[in-house]
Amino acid sequence: MADQRDHQQDSLFREIDEELRQEHYAKLWGKYGNVIIGAAVALVLGVAGYQGWHHYDVTTRQEQGSRFAQALEEASKDPAKGAQEFAALAKDGTAGYALLAKLQEAGLKARSGDPNGAVALYDAVIADGGIDKVYRDLALLQRVMVQMDGGDPAALLAELAPLTDAGSAWRHSARELSAVLALKTGDTAKAVDLLRGLAEDSATPPDMRERAGELLAHLGKD
Repeated sequence: MADQRDHQQDSLFREIDEELRQEHYAKLWGKYGNVIIGAAVALVLGVAGYQGWHHYDVTTRQEQGSRFAQALEEASKDPAKGAQEFAALAKDGTAGYALLAKLQEAGLKARSGDPNGAVALYDAVIADGGIDKVYRDLALLQRVMVQMDGGDPAALLAELAPLTDAGSAWRHSARELSAVLALKTGDTAKAVDLLRGLAEDSATPPDMRERAGELLAHLGKD
């Protein structure tokens, strides 16, 4: 799962860069697209535009990266203040950093005794069709984790079902949570089936496979 999260985070930062590049090209086209200019002038404008954009690009990423790191540091000392800093970055940051900040803010709220606030933030991510599905699915997974104790296990199990499919990036975590929820609903057979699948799947993260084996042993189904 850690490798998947690292892969997804790498993908997210590539999306941040891509978003910045696309914005740059759109601005250039809007300004020069309908103007016929000489090759020399175009070259001068292109170089100047690139240099100006490069400065903006690097400055923006450095500034937002610094804010994100500062919020992480603050959260380790004062979760409430860290959540405030993430909320500010979620509001005015570029799409990639805004998403990361919102997920961090939600996690801090959940750990600080505000599950309703966390759920509201996760729901906002889930409902945003402009966010890639893999991150909306991650928000759903995290929201279900927040609701494990007080939520309706049958309803949560139904919500998680699509994330347990073979093509889901979060299938292993979703299957593990689903097994626990199945036990809460009294469906031991479903839980055992999910746990055996995790225990026998070579792609299951080792620590998760070990937990699945322990649960199966506890249920007398190893």
